[in-house]
Amino acid sequence: METIINFFSEHQLQLIAIAKNTLLTIFIFIGASICSKLLKRAVHKGVYRLSKHDEIITKLLTTLSGYVVYLIAIVIILDLFGVNTASLVALVGAAGLAIGLALKDTLSNVAAGVMLLFLKPLKKAEFVEVSSYTGSVKDLGLFTTVLETADGVFVSIPNSTVWANAIKNFTRNEKRRMDITVGISYGDSIEDGLAALRELVSEESRILIEPAPQYLVHTLADSSVNLQLRAWVATPHYWDIYWQTQRKVKDKVESKGITIPFPQRDLHIINGDKK
Repeated sequence: METIINFFSEHQLQLIAIAKNTLLTIFIFIGASICSKLLKRAVHKGVYRLSKHDEIITKLLTTLSGYVVYLIAIVIILDLFGVNTASLVALVGAAGLAIGLALKDTLSNVAAGVMLLFLKPLKKAEFVEVSSYTGSVKDLGLFTTVLETADGVFVSIPNSTVWANAIKNFTRNEKRRMDITVGISYGDSIEDGLAALRELVSEESRILIEPAPQYLVHTLADSSVNLQLRAWVATPHYWDIYWQTQRKVKDKVESKGITIPFPQRDLHIINGDKK
């Protein structure tokens, strides 16, 4: 007991300083937690408005702002306990360089993710084609881009792959061109076939007037004359109009007395004189 009393007597100032710094550490963490929540709320509100309701970039910057507050709190706490923060920063920098060299491929995903987030060639819920994969964008993080294909398959693509390849965005523009092709027999009237396509357009009110629909003789194929309708529609209605028009085109063409041919070959056998 006397040894403990002597220990406290000899180290009284140090123990008081440690207790003081421990209490300050607790208060700093509590303050950092409160400040982090307030800052994240403010950043979320501001970025969400400035980015025109881009959920992905809002989530990223909100999370980073919270980390910054805690990082500042850790530096302050280390300074309270007498840690040389200047040398610590230099040590962290050297360690960061070594880690960066070891994880250059991973960091390339981060760099590509930042470029994708700020240049926005794709956004959440858009339907895109990237590196032979097609689907809706479910998430865009610092390391990977997540797609969900039309048949519900989860696809995770490294951001460096996304950035290095062409991105085909099917939903970014307000309107898309719909191409409907139908083959008619060489013996049928082309004008009657084009008239059938015009009737299809007149019956579908969602097809845009401008740009005006086009009615073309697309290809003179082996077994048919291929006619094509090119019409512009609003992007959200594209597939609905496409499938309905595709379904109606056969009945409409046949109602004009036109035959839709199938591939066929005529064989002519010539019998020569036997010698």
